[in-house]
Amino acid sequence: MNTQWLNQINFSNVRGDLFGGVTAAIISLPLALAFGVASGAGAEAGLYGAILVGLFAALFGGTPTLISEPTGPMTVVMTAVLTTMMAANPDNGIAMAFTVVMIAGIFQILLGALNLGKYITLMPYSVISGFMSGIGVILIILQVAPLIGHANVPGGPVNNLLAMPELLSTIRWHELLLGAITLGLLFWFPKKWASIVPPQLIALVVGAAIATLVLADNNIRTIGEISLGIPSIIIPTFTPDQITHMILDGIVLGTLGCIDALLTAVIADSLTRKEHDSRKELIGQGIGNLASGLFGGLPGAGATMGTVVNIQSGAKTALSGLTRALVLLVLVVFAAGLTAYIPLAVLAGIAIKVGLNILDWSFLKRAHRVSSNATFIMYGVMLLTVFVDLIVAVGIGVFIANILTIEKLSRLQASNIHAISDTDDRIALSPEEKALMERGKGKVMLIYLSGPMVFGVSRAIAREQENIHAFESVVFDLSDVPLIDTTISLSIENAVKDAIDHSKKVYIVCPATNTRQRFHRMGLTDLVGEANMLESRIDALTKAVS
Repeated sequence: MNTQWLNQINFSNVRGDLFGGVTAAIISLPLALAFGVASGAGAEAGLYGAILVGLFAALFGGTPTLISEPTGPMTVVMTAVLTTMMAANPDNGIAMAFTVVMIAGIFQILLGALNLGKYITLMPYSVISGFMSGIGVILIILQVAPLIGHANVPGGPVNNLLAMPELLSTIRWHELLLGAITLGLLFWFPKKWASIVPPQLIALVVGAAIATLVLADNNIRTIGEISLGIPSIIIPTFTPDQITHMILDGIVLGTLGCIDALLTAVIADSLTRKEHDSRKELIGQGIGNLASGLFGGLPGAGATMGTVVNIQSGAKTALSGLTRALVLLVLVVFAAGLTAYIPLAVLAGIAIKVGLNILDWSFLKRAHRVSSNATFIMYGVMLLTVFVDLIVAVGIGVFIANILTIEKLSRLQASNIHAISDTDDRIALSPEEKALMERGKGKVMLIYLSGPMVFGVSRAIAREQENIHAFESVVFDLSDVPLIDTTISLSIENAVKDAIDHSKKVYIVCPATNTRQRFHRMGLTDLVGEANMLESRIDALTKAVS
């Protein structure tokens, strides 16, 4: 059964896999309901997403013990997509939102097929931290209204904050009490019991019991009965003026899912001492999200809590993920009617706790001690995520982080450029090379570069170029340069042309084959002359002095 296309599925650990799958399913049920209601797509969408994403990711993924389901970050993005699509097209908005989920799945499959998963997590931690913390803040803000007894406020976190004074003036105290009890259970549930039964499930049962037995006359708002038959297929729907926006939303949703899944896969690796296959994992996640969108389910990704519990319960293969999906399906089919008793305030409490868990408390508390730049980027990305836009936040965050990193690297690399005309302790010259420099009598300039050379160093080369005119011969020594980019190649070419225009002899020491080939393609070899492209510094100095 373990083939090239399927995940690691076998029956070598049946007891552990079955127990892990059952435990993960019990944890998934309340979260799926909470995320479904929080997204605005309905509890059914959360349940369908939990089953379909989990099933196909377990079948075709690349991490045997990974549990995939709707997560807090994916739900926040889906909420924004659904709100935008419904506002733009009230008749087909829901179908368009699920089309975005399908696009996200296709994008993930494409990333996996092209083996680009390894680049997804190459993002500065300050950006990831700010983005995830911003999503946590959004999830908390969006759940305040249902926590205190009101319907969701449309329009995202900003509208919710603007409506907060009115909401707080008309609190429904019985529903706030249920939400507070839920949060109390989640925060202070004994850890030794949590390993046996998930506190989210206890919160659902206790909240439903109090609402039914104690507060039955207070008109407590509940999920209501849901009918979960065979889900109808969502026909991909889009309009010409919305397709570009939908594709962009799909890419954002797919990228977030990739980050979520791969980071969770790394956690699974650390617990199981195995290594996941990022290519297969993204393909499995993509198939899961494509199927979920096709049948009206929420998008999902690797879920840290479910994965850790699955592994700690004894799971070792993807049979656990299949078991989880099957158990969840049975629970949903036979217990769907019980949702009529689950208060919305209880689900809001569960979602708020998830939002608090998403916040990167570790980095938030000590970011200012780690780096002022990292603190600025992290808080900037978080605020942009909450008040502006997810795409803008990540784009600006990555741009600023990269610019600051390049500026630091450029300063370090500029210190690796030395121009000398006699012996200099900054460059390790052999006795023979020192003798050659002394024979040059100050008429030979040696420009020594070391380490990787990227575009930020071009100004340092330009500064040394101004001093070339005072010498008769110039040696560019690239013998200790493992990497050189196009900008630096062009900067060296400009310096060479300037020296030749002023009748200077130019020699280039370049033992690296790829760099020599680049210079040849640029025409720099023809400009200097093949005989003056040398592989050792001592040969170049010998020719320069003679």
